[in-house]
Amino acid sequence: MSENKLIISPSPHDENYLKTSHIMLHVIIALLPALVAGCVIFGLRALALTAVCIVSCVVFEYLCRRLMKRENTTGDLSAVVTGLILAMNLPVTLPLWIAVIGSFVAIVIVKQLFGGLGQNFANPAITARIVLMVSFPAAMTNWVNAFAYISADAVSSATPLVLAGTENAELPTYLQLFLGTTGGCLGETCALALLAGGIFLAARKIISLAAPLSFIGSLFLLSLIAGADPLYQILSGGVFLGAFFMATDYATTPITTKGRIVFGIGCGVITLVIRQFGSYPEGVSFSILLMNVLTPYIEVLTRTRVFGAKEAEK
Repeated sequence: MSENKLIISPSPHDENYLKTSHIMLHVIIALLPALVAGCVIFGLRALALTAVCIVSCVVFEYLCRRLMKRENTTGDLSAVVTGLILAMNLPVTLPLWIAVIGSFVAIVIVKQLFGGLGQNFANPAITARIVLMVSFPAAMTNWVNAFAYISADAVSSATPLVLAGTENAELPTYLQLFLGTTGGCLGETCALALLAGGIFLAARKIISLAAPLSFIGSLFLLSLIAGADPLYQILSGGVFLGAFFMATDYATTPITTKGRIVFGIGCGVITLVIRQFGSYPEGVSFSILLMNVLTPYIEVLTRTRVFGAKEAEK
């Protein structure tokens, strides 16, 4: 006769919940279309740059955990995702040693020094990109035309947002923006590939669409109000990359649906303000970083109130 036992354990009690490595694997799969598009548009150097970012992120995480005498966390694939997203935010012409510096900033300074996965206050890849933009502005703004690797000379180009601010410039068509055959970062130009990856993550319930839709929707509406071409604005720059893959980061964005909507709207507002009035033609990275800092306050203001509970007296 078997003996029944009451087993008490802390939550979660669902044994089918996704582990961190499974979530990260889904993100990697979702980013593969953008990586393939980047290799087709900018050549195999895009693959080399991505490999350097991923390998250096994994190595820095391993060494950092060893030096701090903490458990090795490279198996959760979060360092791979950080390296992949960092590469997506870099121009394909960037010297590889600068990419290694970006990986160091993302993993060691932003992630591990704050306690590791889930403890960082900002998205590591975004912070690393901004540090590189400030430290190496010339290298971080050296763009080439799509398919320039096919010809003998790699012709320098400008991003669609730079062209939009230039008088008498020939702007790319909506189709070119959607397919990504323009100048820009390795993984941000092809809106089609990024949209496919975002839909995949949403279908697998890895991300909520609250932040991406409010980000893209607010930028579209505000661009229309400001007199800018709204479709051109959302298809240019890193809007789709930021909305689906960086504004949905579990550790640095709000956990409530209302909070995510506020977060996305804030990103849209700041992005438009920087694009219209700032010295940088692009504002996605800065907007997400600023909203990362505000995430704790957004969560406090949008948290669910317990029915019948009273606020503690101050």
